[in-house]
Amino acid sequence: MNKNSSYSLKYFFIKLFSITIAIILVLNLSYNLFLAEKIESITRLLELSSKENLKVTKDKIRKEINDGLKKDNILNSEDAELIYKFYIKIKKEINSVAKN
Repeated sequence: MNKNSSYSLKYFFIKLFSITIAIILVLNLSYNLFLAEKIESITRLLELSSKENLKVTKDKIRKEINDGLKKDNILNSEDAELIYKFYIKIKKEINSVAKN
């Protein structure tokens, strides 16, 4: 092996190591930024079967409802109109079933 080939082999391994480290960092960063939160949310949903998690979820829902009741308007006008139209549609369907 001559001096030039050992130099290029050394240069090749340095580049290979650098690229490997860069790929690991990019994968780790993308996992932590994008996937970790979604996986954590899915895990929380799957853990709803335990009594402790159910109690915590119920308490959070109650707190949000209480916070909403303290506000003057819970819904914005677009949401209120959408819910009203949905209510009217459901009411018509229930009335048609009740008539039959």
